Amino acid sequence: MGEGLTWWLPENISTFGGRIDTIFYVILAVTGFMFFLVEGAILYFAIRYRDGKNAKAKYVHGNMKLEIIWSIVPAILLTLLVLISQQGWTEIKSKFPDAPDLQIEVTAQQFAWNVKYLDSNVTTLNQLHIPVGKKILVKLTSKDVIHSFFVPQFRLKQDAVPGTMINVWFQATKTGNYELVCAEFCGLAHYRMKGYLTIEEPEKFNMWLAQAKQEAEKKEEEEDEW
Repeated sequence: MGEGLTWWLPENISTFGGRIDTIFYVILAVTGFMFFLVEGAILYFAIRYRDGKNAKAKYVHGNMKLEIIWSIVPAILLTLLVLISQQGWTEIKSKFPDAPDLQIEVTAQQFAWNVKYLDSNVTTLNQLHIPVGKKILVKLTSKDVIHSFFVPQFRLKQDAVPGTMINVWFQATKTGNYELVCAEFCGLAHYRMKGYLTIEEPEKFNMWLAQAKQEAEKKEEEEDEW
């Protein structure tokens, strides 16, 4: 739902991105309608009830009925928006996969992303490789200050907090190369904190992971010899 409503938003390549886009456009439509309604009413009354040059100001107490209506209607709209978004929010933020296909630990620091593949003990710096169509569970934390793990195409943004492990998950629907950025001002070199996300077919990802594991084991052996 909502996968075709991209407009000016980045391309959606996650399974839950369509829901987020739909909620965004519903809120945009409601607030846009209310904006033009209120501004139109202000313009109408400003012209319709204008007085002459030397007119005296008049005190108007107000209309209790209208005040009640324009207080209740926004409250109902906000309640409906909460109910509409609650199911999607719960699925994205609370219902993590019971058996994820891949578990990754991402540790943010000034100014880099440290990536560790928990099942194979492979580590990378600013390079996140994942297979398309698989459920990925990321355990997110930080070494120093608050950072923010942000992939616009996933509609995913989550703070990385020192001393806290926060779980996020996603499932990519398309292969390609994308940027992983920090969306929290984390220091003077914040602008340089950029990682690279590579989404591959499962077979190609497995080949990359196996090669990375061999290189890591070879490096450990060389270090042991020294």
